[in-house]
Amino acid sequence: MSGSPAAWRAWAHAALDLLLPRACVVCGRLNDPSDHGLACARCWNRVVTLPAPRCDRCGHPLGPRRCTWCDLLPAYVRCGRSVCWIDRGSGAALVHELKYGGWHALAAPMAARMGRMQWPDDVVRERTALVAVPLAGARERERGYNQSACLAHALAHRWRIPVWDDVLVRSRATQTQTRLTPEARRHNVSGAFRAVAGTRTRLRGTHLVLVDDVVTTGATLVECAAALLDGGARIVSFVTFGRAPASGDRR
Repeated sequence: MSGSPAAWRAWAHAALDLLLPRACVVCGRLNDPSDHGLACARCWNRVVTLPAPRCDRCGHPLGPRRCTWCDLLPAYVRCGRSVCWIDRGSGAALVHELKYGGWHALAAPMAARMGRMQWPDDVVRERTALVAVPLAGARERERGYNQSACLAHALAHRWRIPVWDDVLVRSRATQTQTRLTPEARRHNVSGAFRAVAGTRTRLRGTHLVLVDDVVTTGATLVECAAALLDGGARIVSFVTFGRAPASGDRR
């Protein structure tokens, strides 16, 4: 068979798809020819984005009264944004495969959606760097990567700002937050993070953006923000892919 290298590659990909057809890592359905990437278009279309109107500060959907989700955030948290609800649609499944399934390449299309959200002008103007919520060492070694760091690096490429991987660490291991009450979540992560020694000069006066996969009560993000503030940062915002609903949310 003769032809160009591009033709050979196209033939090889077609043969591979015939012998080992690609399936969506989220729903398991065989991908259509138009599907690209690890997750199929159907799963991406099933992501339930947070409805408008949203609070300009914390990004939470606004109900009939004032925003109460902001009450969870201290004054040094400037702004927050999340793409979708985590309790419906395919958002939770996408996060699960990124986090536990080993499919860290899902971070790029997730970060693409995180990168398209609208922010107040001052946040866009001031944001200095992205900081991923750190994993405990044992947990990161078990998974082989930190899913929040994968999201941060993919988002940094779109926002054209750096990721600072060396300014925030976990000072102690914590249990998983999944089944804890809001009060237990706050107690679980209290004092669990610290700014790295020797980074105060770099952190001084900065507006940093924390990156995580999901926000529920905000306890982890608030603790990370407090540690960065103690380390010299001026103010902190956060961005996540998923968000858990709060009591009384408009659905």
